[in-house]
Amino acid sequence: MNSIKLRLLLEQFFIEDIGERDVTSELIFGNESKGILVFIAKDEGVFCGEQIIDLGFRLMDENSQVTMKVKDGEKVGKGQELALITGKVSALLKAERVVLNLVQRMSGIATKTNEAVKALDSTKTRICDTRKTTPGLRMLEKYAVRCGGGFNHRYGLYDAVMIKDNHISFAGSISKAVEAVRSNLGHMVKVEVEIETKEQLLEAIEAKADCIMFDNRTPEQIEEWIGYVPEGIATEASGGITLDTLHSYRSCGVDYISLGFLTHSVKSLDISAKVMAETKGDVQYEYIGGARS
Repeated sequence: MNSIKLRLLLEQFFIEDIGERDVTSELIFGNESKGILVFIAKDEGVFCGEQIIDLGFRLMDENSQVTMKVKDGEKVGKGQELALITGKVSALLKAERVVLNLVQRMSGIATKTNEAVKALDSTKTRICDTRKTTPGLRMLEKYAVRCGGGFNHRYGLYDAVMIKDNHISFAGSISKAVEAVRSNLGHMVKVEVEIETKEQLLEAIEAKADCIMFDNRTPEQIEEWIGYVPEGIATEASGGITLDTLHSYRSCGVDYISLGFLTHSVKSLDISAKVMAETKGDVQYEYIGGARS
C-alpha cells in the first residue's frame, strides 16, 4: 500500500475519533504511564493489516514498539497472538479502536477472498474484486483482496474503460460507445464491454473490445458463447455469483470472475486487543483486560 496515502487516511480517522483529545485516557494515565497491548484472533481466518498496526500506533507515539507475530496473508487460528505493542498507555488507547476496526475489516475481506478462491478451485480463472468498496477505504480493501489470494479489477473510473448497460443505452449501441471511446483514448487504457445477449457479444467482438464481461449469465450460457471470443480478448463473468455457486463457473472458460461481495457485505474477522502485564525476571506476560468499545 502507498505509505503516504495510508498515513493521511489514518490521520483523518484518528481526528474523527479523538477530536480534541481522549478525555478518559489522558485524565487517568497522563502522558507517562507505559503499557502493553496484544492483538488476538478470536476466530480462524486470513490476517491482513501489518502496516495499519505499525503505522497507526507510531502515529500516536513515535516511540511505540510493534512486534508482529504474523504476516499479511497468513492464516490464523482462534486464540493466536497477532501483534504485541508497547508504548504510552494513553497513546495505545487512543489508537486501539481505529486500528482494530481497520484490521478486523481487512482481515475479514482477506478471509472471504480466500474462501472464494478455494471454492472456485481453478488454475485458469482469477477471482477479482469490484468498485463496490467502502468510500475512503478502497486502497485498504483492495489490498486485503490481494492478501486473500484474489486480484484487483479497476481501481476507479479513471484507470480503465468499462462500458455498461446504461452507457450503451445512452450511446445507442455498443459499436457507437466503443467508437467514441477509441477516437479519444490513449493506447495504454483497456476497454471492457458488458454484455447480456449473444447479439451484444458479437457486436463487442466486432468493435474490438479488449475485454468482454458476461453479466448475469449462467455458466452454461457462458460456456456456449465463449467459443465466439477470439484469442486476445479477455473474458470475465460477474453478477449474481455467490460463494455457493462459484464452483459451477469453474469450467465455463472465463479468465476472471469479479465478486462484489468480497468487499460490500463482508463480515469482519473477530480480533481482540488485550491489555497485558509484564512479570519480573524472564519476560512473561499475562492478560489482564480486554478491548474497549
